[in-house]
Amino acid sequence: MRIARILTRLNLGGPARQVLASDPQLQQRGHELRVFAGMPEQGEGDLFHELRARGVDVVRVPHLGRGVSPVRDFSALRFLRRELRAFGPDIVHTHASKAGSLGRKAAAGLTRQGPTGAKPVGTVHTFHGHVLEGYFPAMVSRGLALVERRLAASTDRVIAVSHATAADLVRLEVVDKDRLHVVPPGTDMEELLKVTRASVPGSLRKTLGLGMDAILVGVVGRLAEVKQPERAAQIFSSVATRHPEAHLVFIGDGEGRRSLESHITGLDESMQQRIHMVGNIDGQTQIFGDLDLVLCSSRTEGMPIALIEAHAAGIPVVAPIVGGVDEVVAHERTGLLGNDDTELAFGLDTLLGDKDRRTVYGQRARMRVSTRHSAASLASRLEAIYKDVLRIQDGLEETSEVGA
Repeated sequence: MRIARILTRLNLGGPARQVLASDPQLQQRGHELRVFAGMPEQGEGDLFHELRARGVDVVRVPHLGRGVSPVRDFSALRFLRRELRAFGPDIVHTHASKAGSLGRKAAAGLTRQGPTGAKPVGTVHTFHGHVLEGYFPAMVSRGLALVERRLAASTDRVIAVSHATAADLVRLEVVDKDRLHVVPPGTDMEELLKVTRASVPGSLRKTLGLGMDAILVGVVGRLAEVKQPERAAQIFSSVATRHPEAHLVFIGDGEGRRSLESHITGLDESMQQRIHMVGNIDGQTQIFGDLDLVLCSSRTEGMPIALIEAHAAGIPVVAPIVGGVDEVVAHERTGLLGNDDTELAFGLDTLLGDKDRRTVYGQRARMRVSTRHSAASLASRLEAIYKDVLRIQDGLEETSEVGA
């Protein structure tokens, strides 16, 4: 198959990391891929060159970005139409709202050569979460849902990264159940599965000037309002006096950096010295090799890649019960989940004070994600969906098992 994949940007977030995991695998299976993506925003990091280094053809789309701009969006749409016609894909797979809208419009009217003649290009779209509730005023949310509903009506398959996201899409009448599949995220976890708790400080602890006696709690991901980094700092501060050896480190960057810096500055001096911001770090083992715990404080999630990677590295998680988080983290088995800040603080306090429990939870966590969230599993599920789309268009029966 010739597969075109379209993303708004190749930042360090979930969609780009899934492409990085699955697309080299798909190419090894004989498929031809081309990834189209815009530029990431300042501080978000960029996986463009890493994807190219793994042998995937990547094309920058001028003017493709998150914000709404009729002129820039029209320019990006024209570019995508021209490039898709030149590439001649069998499948166009889009990710998230902006790339999903422009990408599916660009694919409209394109044809491929099937065994019985010209057929429409197959279209697939992935929701990595959604902004259809809780982000905007009710009227705006209803408008967004209507737009997504219209786009989904002309899309062959819609993918949700978690059962929670899928349930929302059905409840909001965005897509019919028969065209909706749950495909959990996958990541290249080969190196993470080899991570062991070292006896000497790694690069992260050396950067922070911390020894092995420190308990290092990581918040991994974009510094954005939806991730609520200030909430993580507040939860840590509420229990930190009970655990003087504990430190909190934010790994990532984004538009919320200044707000978080301001929040930390407002804490007492002793707490400021125990909360660190290191920006983006290249390499999964450099991120997770030194962490003892991972704390998530997001307001909403699809299914966070950072928690999957933490579990692959044998690290337990404290997180809120939002989106598909509880489909990754098993409460009281691989981490502790909470409904509010009090429960999250209790979970963090519990694991900071119990090294044996952290070890057992980490071992279970690694076993939980090692197969279900591997790069190979993700590639196989996507490959099955693509093949079924083309088989149905060609008048053949759908046979593959693609559900999670």
